[in-house]
Amino acid sequence: MKTRVIAVMALLGPCAAWAQEGTGDAAAGEEHFNRQCIACHVVQNEAGEVLAGRNAKVGPNLYGVAGRVAGSYPDYAYSELMTTYGATGAVWEEANFTAYVQDPTGYLREATGETSGRSKMAYQVRDEQEAHDLWAYLATFAPADAAAGGDAAAAPAEGEAASQ
Repeated sequence: MKTRVIAVMALLGPCAAWAQEGTGDAAAGEEHFNRQCIACHVVQNEAGEVLAGRNAKVGPNLYGVAGRVAGSYPDYAYSELMTTYGATGAVWEEANFTAYVQDPTGYLREATGETSGRSKMAYQVRDEQEAHDLWAYLATFAPADAAAGGDAAAAPAEGEAASQ
């Protein structure tokens, strides 16, 4: 598993910095993803190749989540709270991602100033290090245009680390 993550990071070049800058362990994140996230999420590239998970579509595709505007994955029905959060221009980075996956509804309410509404993601990552590990792993999956120095926020696919 660790070899696969390292190989993906090597291919990504500059985009691998997303995973390297944080405090997470991508190999551990892969284990967490395969244990916790695959029931609802998939990591599927633009060509339709499943890179991680199964064909779960309960939550949005997590391919290219690092650097994406929150709540912008095409054809996914986000919660009103996530839509409001995304409308602020919020981009997924390690700090907001890890806070979000630990308390999805609480994080979105605080970030948007809303006092009601819920995130679609009911699952909470209980361990902060696991949240960082998940980020490190998911950050290794970047669209080809981002790996070539393109604008990751402008890429067509967006996924949150969890159902919004």
